[in-house]
Amino acid sequence: MNSTNSRVLARRRTVVAAAAVLAAGSAALAGAGTAQATGEPGSASAAVLRTGLDVALLDETVNVPLTVSLNEVHAPRSAHRTALTADLEGVDGGRPFSVLRAEVADARATVEGNRAEASTTLAEARIHLPGLPLLPLVELEAAGSRAVCETGRTPLASATLPAAVTVFGKRVGLTASGPTEVEVPGVGEVRLELSTTETTSRTAAATALRLEVSVDPLELNVAGVDGTVTLAEATCEAPGGDAAPAPGGQREPERREEPQEQGRERERADAVPPAGSGTGVEPRGARAGRAAPGLAETGGDPAAPYVAGGALALLAAGGAAVLLSRRGRRS
Repeated sequence: MNSTNSRVLARRRTVVAAAAVLAAGSAALAGAGTAQATGEPGSASAAVLRTGLDVALLDETVNVPLTVSLNEVHAPRSAHRTALTADLEGVDGGRPFSVLRAEVADARATVEGNRAEASTTLAEARIHLPGLPLLPLVELEAAGSRAVCETGRTPLASATLPAAVTVFGKRVGLTASGPTEVEVPGVGEVRLELSTTETTSRTAAATALRLEVSVDPLELNVAGVDGTVTLAEATCEAPGGDAAPAPGGQREPERREEPQEQGRERERADAVPPAGSGTGVEPRGARAGRAAPGLAETGGDPAAPYVAGGALALLAAGGAAVLLSRRGRRS
C-alpha cells in the first residue's frame, strides 16, 4: 500500500512539474509573437478649413480668439466629413457668423494595414472675416491636398490650387516663386502662401493655401482681425517605426553588403578558384539575395531567443518527468 501511494504521489509531482514548465515555455513563445506585433499604428488627419484669428472688439478692451475648423478628421479609425459651412460665434451680436461656404467640402483620413492616407477637396468656396460680411476674404474655384504614408516607401504629399484666386474682390495670380501679398485700402492686407508640401522618412504634410490676415474693417463692432486661415490641409504618418522595421526598407543596405561577405567566406572555405574570367560570374549568395529579398538575415529574427527558451523549457519538462518517474518506481 505504501509503495502504491508513493508511486501515485510521484506521478502527481511529475504531472505538476511538467505542467509548470510547459506553461513557462508557452509564455515564452507567446512573448515572441507579441514582440513581432509591436510598432506604432500610424495616423492621418485632414481639414478643409482651419482658422486661428484674433478679433479685437470696439466696446471691449480684450481680444477674442476665434478658432474654427471644418470637416476636421483623424485616423487610425477611418473618418469622412462633408459639411459645407463653418460658423463663428460671439462677433455678430450673438448670431452665428458664416466663415466659409462651399459647394464641395470633403475631408477623408484612413489607416489600413501598413498605409495611412489623408485627403481634402474644396470647390466653389468663399471665406469671410468678421466685420466684412459682404466682401469675401478669398474666393476660389477648387483646391485640394493629399498625403500618403506607407511603411517601407517614401511618403508622398501633393496640393492643387487654381492659377488665380479672388482676394477682397481682386483677381490675384498665384505663383510658386514665393508668397503673394495683397493690400486693399481701407480694409487691410493679406499674405498668401500656396501649395506647401513637406515630407520626412515617415511623414507627409500638404496644404493648398495659407493666408496671413491683418484687416481693420471698423464694422460689425470689430476693430481688427489678425491671424491665419488654412485651406485644404492633409497630414499622415506611416505605421511601424523603429520597433517594427519594414522588410526591404531600413535593412536594405545590409542586404547589399551580405553577398560579398558570403562570397569571401565561401572562397576561403572551399579554396576553389572561380570558373572562367570572372566577369560574368556572380556568387550564389548574390543571386539568392535578389531572388528572395524578403528573407530574414541569419540571427536577425527578434523572436529567436523566445523560441530557443521555449524549446529548452520543453526539454526540461521531459527530463523532469523521466527523473521523477524513475524515483517513483524505485520507491
